[in-house]
Amino acid sequence: MEQRIMEVLRRMQPVLEDEELRELKNVLHMVFAGCDVAQKTEVQCVDNSWRIDMEDYLISKALEGKSVDTVKRYRYELSRLLSYINKPVADITDGDISGYMRAYKSIREVQNSTLKGVRAVYSSFFVWLRDRDRIRKNPMVLVESIKVAKRVKRPFTDTEREQLLRSCATIRDKAMMEFLYSTAVRVSELASLNRDDIRWSSKDLIVYGKGGKERTVYLNERTNMYLQEYLQSRADNNPALFVGLKSPHNRLSKAGIEDMIRRAGERAGVEKAHPHRFRGTSITNAINRGMPLQEASIMAGHAKTETTMLYCNVDQESVKYHHKKYLSA
Repeated sequence: MEQRIMEVLRRMQPVLEDEELRELKNVLHMVFAGCDVAQKTEVQCVDNSWRIDMEDYLISKALEGKSVDTVKRYRYELSRLLSYINKPVADITDGDISGYMRAYKSIREVQNSTLKGVRAVYSSFFVWLRDRDRIRKNPMVLVESIKVAKRVKRPFTDTEREQLLRSCATIRDKAMMEFLYSTAVRVSELASLNRDDIRWSSKDLIVYGKGGKERTVYLNERTNMYLQEYLQSRADNNPALFVGLKSPHNRLSKAGIEDMIRRAGERAGVEKAHPHRFRGTSITNAINRGMPLQEASIMAGHAKTETTMLYCNVDQESVKYHHKKYLSA
């Protein structure tokens, strides 16, 4: 019986987290307590032929300029899928993939938005295989698409941003919040910046976004003032733009930045305070205050303006004003 339970756990490992596996093990022991299993002699081979295809695909994505984190995520999702199905890639059907995705959603209780992202990884992989004649047909063509309700995330109001700023315990935190708003950078981009990246004479800097694409972002006067005050207050030699408050003053990580913003939100009574919301707020305010959509897209580092519009919450009063201005007659 113990061997059978371990076999179940092995098969479920690709779709369950460690805590869920432990819970499943306990349930199986309770359900099958006192039961005997008549074993049927059968040999099942584990197929690892897909690993070569997966590694070739991941190398291709890395050469295209995908970030290390993106390639790592692709590896994680594909390894779980392919080890669960346990077939050569040429033999995988749409039913295999659909069955795994249904189990993935049911067991892990993920949102459709998460599942849609996972499906996109699978689709990219099998398109790559088909384009290189490693499979005869792409099984993802017949895998059901996933509908996700499009929701524009609400930006910070001017009052909420001021409340967050007043709740900051240090000049570092003020400088960081203003920097996030002025530049609309991603939190991962912020964490990788150095002091020397700032071009003080022109009040701008170059950041490297997804796929290593570079863009120029700008510092407004308030950000410039807080940032200079913060850097002048530092006594460490770390080249990082933002560092921890305690010795040895290591570079502030993505998680550290997120934690700082979250705690500031709790102190200020501002819900859902996180770094990415500053990005959406910056893009929304820029467009509502007159910046052309194409320029806002460049500022955000988006390849398509449609992506920029997902971040933007257009002011209805602005729509009403321009309707009256252009369509009054």
